[in-house]
Amino acid sequence: MKIAVVGTGYVGLVTGTCFSETGNYVCCVDIDKSKVDQLTAGNITIYEPGLEKLFLRNQKEGRLTFTTQLIEAVADAQIIFLALPTPPGEDGSADLKYILGVASELGKLIKPGDYKVIVDKSTVPVGTADRVRDAILKNGADPKSFDIVSNPEFLREGVAVDDFMKPDRVVIGSSSEKAIKVMNDLYAPFVRQGNPIIFMDEKSAELTKYAANSFLAVKISFMNEIALLCEKLGADVDMVRRGIGSDNRIGKRFLFPGIGYGGSCFPKDVQALVKSSQQVNYNFKILDAVMVVNEAQKLHLLPKIKSYFNQDIKGKKFALWGLAFKPNTDDIRDAPALEIIEALLAEGATVSAYDPEAMPNVKKQIGNKIHFASDQYDALKNADALIIATEWNEFRTPEFEKIKTLLKSKVIFDGRNVFDLPHMSEMDFHYESVGRAAIISK
Repeated sequence: MKIAVVGTGYVGLVTGTCFSETGNYVCCVDIDKSKVDQLTAGNITIYEPGLEKLFLRNQKEGRLTFTTQLIEAVADAQIIFLALPTPPGEDGSADLKYILGVASELGKLIKPGDYKVIVDKSTVPVGTADRVRDAILKNGADPKSFDIVSNPEFLREGVAVDDFMKPDRVVIGSSSEKAIKVMNDLYAPFVRQGNPIIFMDEKSAELTKYAANSFLAVKISFMNEIALLCEKLGADVDMVRRGIGSDNRIGKRFLFPGIGYGGSCFPKDVQALVKSSQQVNYNFKILDAVMVVNEAQKLHLLPKIKSYFNQDIKGKKFALWGLAFKPNTDDIRDAPALEIIEALLAEGATVSAYDPEAMPNVKKQIGNKIHFASDQYDALKNADALIIATEWNEFRTPEFEKIKTLLKSKVIFDGRNVFDLPHMSEMDFHYESVGRAAIISK
């Protein structure tokens, strides 16, 4: 098939690359000329494990191309994916200006006698398919020349290629049998092991994405609240997590406590679903609570840090391991590490940070407010304590003796429960984490 993907951000680039891997011819379009030039030159613009290999192979084979011209991308395309940003507006609702803007342009480009399937791949509020259809019709397209499909993505940053190539499920929202046939043929290579393609109406598909991400945000926030209760009651959240995670009605995933969720999806999608609920006069109380809990959780370590230093951290230097909102990505959107940094700086402290992938993005955002270390150990030099904000694998088994020699004091505040309590006790660190007993150095 010939496919156009409008937008070369995280979702668009993964989508386009993975579809080309199954033999389709994909043209990705973006208004950012510098990004298109980089991609055309073979330089991938995001960090995602496993993506670059597929990207380079399919570009070499001529199945993956890039352009700044919408007309060039969609002229021969049978399917057009809209993978455009839907940032939150000031009121928290999803801003559809990019999607509706492209939809209006498509209305001018779709020729009589053509048939194209227009697919909303972006996360969009319920009713967006109708608005996209109206925008295309208002700009001259024949209603018989296109159909609208809602096909939400369920990609986890860090494992997005596996998620796309071997999906748990594919959700297709459409009222057109013709479009359903096209989408079924497109996705057939990805579900050969029997995972389902679930067909439904457009509105249900749109809501499914918000419901899925919001439910996972609820699980995370629930465990973070359990962790806070464990600290007050003297229980161990790791034991509680194992105890409830073995129940197959609950499951083991998304039960790890920490310093809150971030990224491009959960914060935005929870907020957007709350706003959509308000627009139909429904008060989504659980999600209101989730947002409050998550914001507070991002700074959960700060009172522990200040208490250790007798409420005065002015002039103290902190090493920070991890800047991305999660490991295996360079995404810093709503990353808890950024809020920790701002809180420490506001108290007169300094920060030396290290992250395997996210440092360039943080530097673009905050400049030289902090020191960016050359590696995880460089960040420790002459620091008064280490803070762990992202659970990169390379942080899990460090040289603890080297940490001792580089830090001024053997003090670690772990926001991701990376280390085992017995081991930290043996190593004689002052170690505080989330939902577990503090280890007090001798």
